[in-house]
Amino acid sequence: MKVAKFGGTSCASADQIRKVFNIVNSDPTRRIIVVSAPGKRFSEDTKVTDLLIRCAEQYLANGEGTKEYEAVVSRYREIAEGLELSGEIVDVISTDLWELLNGDKSNPNRFMDAVKASGEDNNAKLVASFFQSQGVAARYMSPKEAGLLLSDESGKAQVLPESYENLKALRDLPEVIIFPGFFGYTPEGALVTFSRGGSDITGSILAAGVQADLYENFTDVDSVFAANPNIVYQPQEISILSYREMRELSYAGFSVFHDEALIPAFRAGIPVNIKNTNNPSAPGTKIVFERPKTDQPVVGIASDSGFASIYVSKFLMNREIGFGRRLLQILEDFGFSYEHTPSGIDDITVIMHDQLKDKEVENKIVKRIKEELCADDVVVQHGLSMIMIVGEGMRHSVGTTARATKALAKAEVNIEMINQGSSEVSIMFGVKKVDEIKAVQALYDEFFN
Repeated sequence: MKVAKFGGTSCASADQIRKVFNIVNSDPTRRIIVVSAPGKRFSEDTKVTDLLIRCAEQYLANGEGTKEYEAVVSRYREIAEGLELSGEIVDVISTDLWELLNGDKSNPNRFMDAVKASGEDNNAKLVASFFQSQGVAARYMSPKEAGLLLSDESGKAQVLPESYENLKALRDLPEVIIFPGFFGYTPEGALVTFSRGGSDITGSILAAGVQADLYENFTDVDSVFAANPNIVYQPQEISILSYREMRELSYAGFSVFHDEALIPAFRAGIPVNIKNTNNPSAPGTKIVFERPKTDQPVVGIASDSGFASIYVSKFLMNREIGFGRRLLQILEDFGFSYEHTPSGIDDITVIMHDQLKDKEVENKIVKRIKEELCADDVVVQHGLSMIMIVGEGMRHSVGTTARATKALAKAEVNIEMINQGSSEVSIMFGVKKVDEIKAVQALYDEFFN
C-alpha cells in the first residue's frame, strides 16, 4: 500500500489534477491520496491559501470581503469546469466557504485556521468528485471522521499519539481515499492546522497510521538537488538520502519537503519517495533509514536567511550554574524560540529566526540580560543567513570542515559563526545575508565540482 501526497502545483489546475488522476489510476497500490490547496498556475499567480488568508483578514477587519471570496470561488469554478464537473461541487465549495466566513469570529486564530484549511478541504472534495466522475470508487475523507487528532496549537499543531490507532482503520476501506492535508482536530473538536506547507506532515502521519509500504510525495521537480538551482547552475540530482540528511536539508531551506514531515515516517520505518507530478516516470529521490556509503562526504548544501544572533559575554560564565537556562528563560518570557546556541567558556551566542523586529522589544531583552545576568557585553546582530553542508559521509572523512572554511575564505566570505552537531551529519556556518549566494556557490564548487 502507498500513500501519495500531491502538492499545490500538482493541484493548481484542471490539467494538473488530470495528471494526478492518471498517476493514481496507474497503480492500484496508491490507495490513500493527500491533496494540498490549489497552488500557483504560473509564476505571478497567487496560491489559493494566500487568497484565503487575505479573505479571512478582510472579514476580521471589515466584516466582509466579497471580492476576495469571489476570487477563491472563481479558482475552484475554473478547475471544476476544466474537469467537466457539474456546478454542484462548486455550490458545495462556495456554500462551505460562505458559512465559514460568516461564522464565529470571536477567536481570530481559530477563524483563520478554519478559513486556511478550507483550501485543502474543498480541494479534496473536488478531486474526489472528479475521480468519481471517471468511474473510480473514490471517497472524500474528513480528518475529523478519520480521527486525526492534534494538539491545540493554531498554526503549529502536533499530532497526538492516539491518531495512529484511529487512522489504521483507513487501511481496510475499499475506496481510494482522498484526504485533505494541512489540518486536523483537537480532542475537543476544534479545527487546528500544522505550520504552512503542512500537507507533507499529513501524508507522513497517514503513511505511519496505515503502515504503508511507501510514502510518495509528488511535487514539481524530478528530484532533490544538491543545492538550490536558483543559486547553483544545474546542480546534481540526489537519488537517495537518509532521513537525517533530508531533515537537515529541509530545515536549512530546502523547500521540496517540510522539515517536520519526516518524523512520523521515520519512526514507522517507512521509506519516502519524492517524485514529479509532471514527470512521474522519473525515479525521484528516495529517503531511507540508512543509505549506502559513498566516497562523497557531502550530499547537499542548503541555505536560509532571516536570522539574528544575540551574543552574550561574561567572564567565568562557564562556572556559573544555570546561566544558559536563565538566558533562554528571558527569551521565552518574550515568546521567542531559538535555533542554535554555540558557546565558549566566557561567551554564548543564541541564533534565532529574526523575531526582533521591534527595536523597543530588542532593547528590553538586552536590558534584562545585562541586569539579570550581569553580562559584560550583549550584542544583537541582524541580517544573518545559515549555510548548512550535510552528509552522512562527513563522519568518516577527515578535513571536511577545513575544506569548507578554505573555500569560504577563497570566496572572501567572512564566517560569523560555525556549529557542528554531535551527530556529525551537518556543519552550519553563519554568514551575512549579502554573502549567502556567494557562500553556497563556493561550497558547491568545492565539494561537487
